[in-house]
Amino acid sequence: MYFDELELGMTVNTKPAIIEKEKMLAFAREYDNIPLHTDEEYAKKTPFGKLIAPGVMSFVTVWAKYLEVDFFGDELLAGKSTKIEWVKPVFADDVLTASAEITKLVKRNEKNGLVEVTMYINNQNGELVMTGVTEAVVKRKLS
Repeated sequence: MYFDELELGMTVNTKPAIIEKEKMLAFAREYDNIPLHTDEEYAKKTPFGKLIAPGVMSFVTVWAKYLEVDFFGDELLAGKSTKIEWVKPVFADDVLTASAEITKLVKRNEKNGLVEVTMYINNQNGELVMTGVTEAVVKRKLS
């Protein structure tokens, strides 16, 4: 979808993304190897009481589902930035879904515009666990 066809408040919802324990552990061991993510005995002694998923892994698991219903299609030129805020922990076997909303539109020039998409990511209990704000450069229709 071209920049010129997008509107503030447009929203898409993702399919569920499951945080699979084995994938969570593999990701943590390679990219975020701290005991809170990898050592069950250690995690039991934390305020969380069990392992929590690495934040980035949780986000990208949902991001993959978002891309299946992406606003932009072939008109996406590039990503510009992403800011993630973690609100509550994510655990193995949690099921995450997101509502992604266009929250800002800025015309950059005659060829493209900047689109801000805010994702509100909830667990299976409807609790907000994280937000993500992404900026994307999207083609404009050439007149």
